[in-house]
Amino acid sequence: MSRQQASGSIWSELLAAGLYKRNQGRIVRQATAAAVGLVVFIGCYVLAQGRLAEYDEPIRYGVPAVLLAAGCWFAFRLVNYPRFADFLISVEAEMAKVSWPTWPEVLRASLVVIAIMFLLAGVLFFYDMVWGWLFEALGVLRLQNAAPVE
Repeated sequence: MSRQQASGSIWSELLAAGLYKRNQGRIVRQATAAAVGLVVFIGCYVLAQGRLAEYDEPIRYGVPAVLLAAGCWFAFRLVNYPRFADFLISVEAEMAKVSWPTWPEVLRASLVVIAIMFLLAGVLFFYDMVWGWLFEALGVLRLQNAAPVE
């Protein structure tokens, strides 16, 4: 296999059909391509249901289909663009080095965060009640029997 270089413009890469370092960084590259493809699909769906809703069916579905095909090709070529592919390959290599927590650790940490959020919500509710009572007692705020503002 010839030595591949990480140079060239994105426009020249859009017309190429080859794969760049096909066996490296596969998971991150596939996930990135899927995410870009999903964004393109949602955009085409919204286009077909929104702006193109009044047009005839060939235009209503044809234009989004062409844009979807072009967007999927762009997603495929994007993850094979040498500079971006090298970045994604290094991301996957770094992710492999990270010591990820076990599921029990994730569960405990999540429960702590959720408990703290409920505790803070309760404290803020208590503060709101105290400040409301205080301002009503001082005559700054009318909460009881207040006439609606028109």
